[in-house]
Amino acid sequence: MARVVGIGASAGGLAALEQFLARVPESSGLAYIVVQHLDPTHPALLAELLQRVTRMRVFEAKQSMPLQPDVVYVIPPNSELTVDRDMIQVSLPSQPRGMRLPVDALFCSLAQTQAERAIGVVLSGMGADGTLGLQAIKRQRGLTFAQSPASAQFESMPASAIGSGCVDIVAGPDELPGWICRIVKRGGDTGLAPAATEPNAADAVRSLRAILEMLRERNKRDLSGYKTSTLLRRLERRMVVHGLPSIRSYEEFVRANPAELDLMFREMLIGVTAFFRDPEVWRQLKETIRRQTLSCREGMPLRAWVVGCSTGEEAYSLAMIFCELAGEGAAIPAPPVQIFASDLNADAIEFARKGRYPQTIGADVGAERLARFFNTEGMAFVIKKEVRDLVLFAQHDVILDPPFTRLDLVSCRNVLIYFNASLQRRLIPLFRYCLRPGGKLLLGESETVGASQSLFIPAHPKSRIYGLSGIGIEPGSVIFPVNVRSISRHRTQERLVPKPTIQNANVQALVDQMILQQFSPPAVLVNERGDVLYINGRTGRYLEPAAGKADWNIHVMARPGIRTRLAEALREVAQGALSMELRGLKVEDNPGPAVDVTVHALRENNALDGMVLIVFRDVADPPPGVKARRRSATVDPALGEELIRSRDEIRALRHETRASKEELQAANEELQSTNEELQSANEELTTSKEEAQSMNEELQTLNSELRTKLDDLALAQSDMQNLLNSTHIATLFLDNDLNVRRFTDQATRIVHLRDVDIGRPLSELTSILSYPELDDDARATLRTLATSEKEVATTDDQWFAVRIMPYRTAANVIQGVVITFVNITAAKKLESRLRNA
Repeated sequence: MARVVGIGASAGGLAALEQFLARVPESSGLAYIVVQHLDPTHPALLAELLQRVTRMRVFEAKQSMPLQPDVVYVIPPNSELTVDRDMIQVSLPSQPRGMRLPVDALFCSLAQTQAERAIGVVLSGMGADGTLGLQAIKRQRGLTFAQSPASAQFESMPASAIGSGCVDIVAGPDELPGWICRIVKRGGDTGLAPAATEPNAADAVRSLRAILEMLRERNKRDLSGYKTSTLLRRLERRMVVHGLPSIRSYEEFVRANPAELDLMFREMLIGVTAFFRDPEVWRQLKETIRRQTLSCREGMPLRAWVVGCSTGEEAYSLAMIFCELAGEGAAIPAPPVQIFASDLNADAIEFARKGRYPQTIGADVGAERLARFFNTEGMAFVIKKEVRDLVLFAQHDVILDPPFTRLDLVSCRNVLIYFNASLQRRLIPLFRYCLRPGGKLLLGESETVGASQSLFIPAHPKSRIYGLSGIGIEPGSVIFPVNVRSISRHRTQERLVPKPTIQNANVQALVDQMILQQFSPPAVLVNERGDVLYINGRTGRYLEPAAGKADWNIHVMARPGIRTRLAEALREVAQGALSMELRGLKVEDNPGPAVDVTVHALRENNALDGMVLIVFRDVADPPPGVKARRRSATVDPALGEELIRSRDEIRALRHETRASKEELQAANEELQSTNEELQSANEELTTSKEEAQSMNEELQTLNSELRTKLDDLALAQSDMQNLLNSTHIATLFLDNDLNVRRFTDQATRIVHLRDVDIGRPLSELTSILSYPELDDDARATLRTLATSEKEVATTDDQWFAVRIMPYRTAANVIQGVVITFVNITAAKKLESRLRNA
């Protein structure tokens, strides 16, 4: 099968395509498929226009057309192109106009059929068509290119692809063919990364360690636990892209270009995954989860951790399994589900959060699950919100970051195979520590628990599902991930903080401060809103910071028991009271003595005017005998009235709270309704915008084609004019009404013509011909379509052979006459001499 280069373009893409194909060698050995956004209602001239700039054959693609090397295939209007094995598939668009993404469709099919041999190129255009497809090619380790935005007439498409971080090479359209041919030539026909030949294996390992150390310093990521062979294979691809012969030269390149470390880091991360990969494993896992669900304690959520989730397919597969089990109508209600999905690749995590996948996943997911768990948007399937809500994605380094705990399932499939033996031995006990009793560990087909067999019991040996054994973890056997460098750096910074020193202190001020702190009561100074401005003494018994965002407000910080009375006193002071005394308040959840609170408004000092001072004084408990006498004494009527008043106030506050709650609920419902209307309007506007943008792109493409066609027509007209003038034959073109349409320069010497005479009737023109029947003969030719030939003399003793012929178009339609004047003066003079002789 010929290796295929998919090229996607839109507005402004015609010029970029011409520059690209003009630089492609005639025998590159690659097949090229061009997808351009075209107007579906007009025939395309793209194949004809591109054929002018390349020696390769250019065809408009047809159904089941076989792919051949050194041939260009162009998308027809109102179609989508995909590749199936070694043939092109042409189908009608699956989405309405304005929502179509034909470039993504082509790239996704290339990623599926050609894997790491796929090559995608994004050129000028508006929108983001092609980005999703390039990401699919990148996940299969294919080769991705984009036109530099500075060289593109419309930069949206290449800029979107570059911004996604999935583009290997960015260059001008005339430079991209050279890159492709060089990389393919070096990489061979089976892939892009040939085996690197290092003169010294020790030097290669040394250079690799140096590169990993630079990566650790730049991105704070440690890849030293990966297998050396895996890392070298990954580095070979970057070496091929940059045309470097050895890893030592690549090390020097990285030192000179630190930004290459970011691209290399993304290349190191393996992202091979799929929905429901190994269906038999998922069937057994579903049965295992069903049994675990039935034995799960009521109210306890099922927690799972997907390690190395990549772009999220496995995490969403697990979420779909949970949803299917919840919908089977079991006798026991399904417990809540929490799925943590982590990966080192931030781009993959961002992709997974969106839950947007190409239509090629249909074969893996199945029609039933597609209909139940996915929505269709354009050329992609999007996970429904209820499934996405079950999964929490996070960027996480299983080597350095703390693990998730209290789990019922840990899925670590095909991750350990990339780690060396020592790192595997460290991670397996860590997974054991993360699991609850009865939890399960799922590994890949080529992975085992290794030396930690005493910790796990195989539940399904073929599917690598392990349960916990009865043997606990020995102390010290679990090595928790710790970033030693960051801790040591943090401690070093702590040691560098200088101790405060007191210089030239005022003894009297220090003593006054000590006396105030030792003997004065705790107090706080607040403003009219209750914000704490100053604290004196230890107020922890009366105030505490609230959970959540830091808020230094007395209404939030006051402990239960004094909060309500304190708020009431602050309101009284704000309304004009000078001071309020609150006596015998008990702080809830605090067995200590009661507290008296004084709330005093400050109005004397201009600097503190409007502020309030709150003073706390602990009240000593009376002796036991006094307590007994107080209990036996009659309740003070004043206290009874105060209690009744407090109850009335509480009832009023509850009523006001209930009314406010109802008003807020009504306002919330109105806002929710308005939000839904706005969201619907926004969706309609987005659809209209996409349709207008798509139509604009199609019109841009059509305009480019027509402009090129007009240039060709102008050139053909110039050629025709030069041809007619070069024959030295006077020619006059008339329309059906015998009005002048065009004439040659020689005709002006016979018929008095100027450029402004275009459109004038023949009968109004004067000439040097003695031919008054010229107008009548022209009309007779129009009527009979018969050619008329006559020899006519001129007023200056010249002779012309006048021929009148009908003007026929390419469609054999008569649209006037053509009159030619051939000078036969020399022949007539010779004839006259011969007669005289």
